[in-house]
Amino acid sequence: MAGRVAARLAELGIVLPAMAAPVANYVPFVRTGSLIHLAGQIPKRGDEILFVGKLGDNISVEQGQEAARVCVINFLAATSAAIGGDLDRVKRIVKINVFVHSSPGFTGQPAVGNGASDLLVSIFGEAGKHARSAVGVAQLPFGVAVEIDGIVEVHE
Repeated sequence: MAGRVAARLAELGIVLPAMAAPVANYVPFVRTGSLIHLAGQIPKRGDEILFVGKLGDNISVEQGQEAARVCVINFLAATSAAIGGDLDRVKRIVKINVFVHSSPGFTGQPAVGNGASDLLVSIFGEAGKHARSAVGVAQLPFGVAVEIDGIVEVHE
C-alpha cells in the first residue's frame, strides 16, 4: 500500500490486517468493471471475534460504533486485496450496509453506523462519503454485534 491513503491510515494508527478467509461457500469480494462488491465483514482481529452481543442489551452504542470501525478496517483489508494493495485506487465508497444485532425496541442503528461512516470519511475525505443502510437484525454470524458489507468504485 502506497500513497495518500496509506499515510492517512498511518496517521490514524490503523494497520490493515490480512484479508479474512471466507468461513463458508462464498468469495470475499467480486469485482465487476470498476466496482468491487465486498462480502460482509465482522469485528474480528486475527482469530479473536470482538463485540459479541446485542445492541440495547449487553452492547452500548459506543461499543457498537467501535465494532463498526473494526468491520470497516476489515472491509478496507478486503478492498486492498481486491486492487493489489493500493488504496489510492479507490475512487469512491459507493455504499455500505450496516447490520446491527439489535434487541427488540433498539432504534440506534444509524448511530452505530456512524462509527463506520465517520472512519471512511476520515480516511478518504469526499470519496469516503457514501450511501448507507443501517438496519437491525435478530442475529449475526458468531453472535457479533455488527456486520458491514458494501460497494467500492475504483480507478482502472
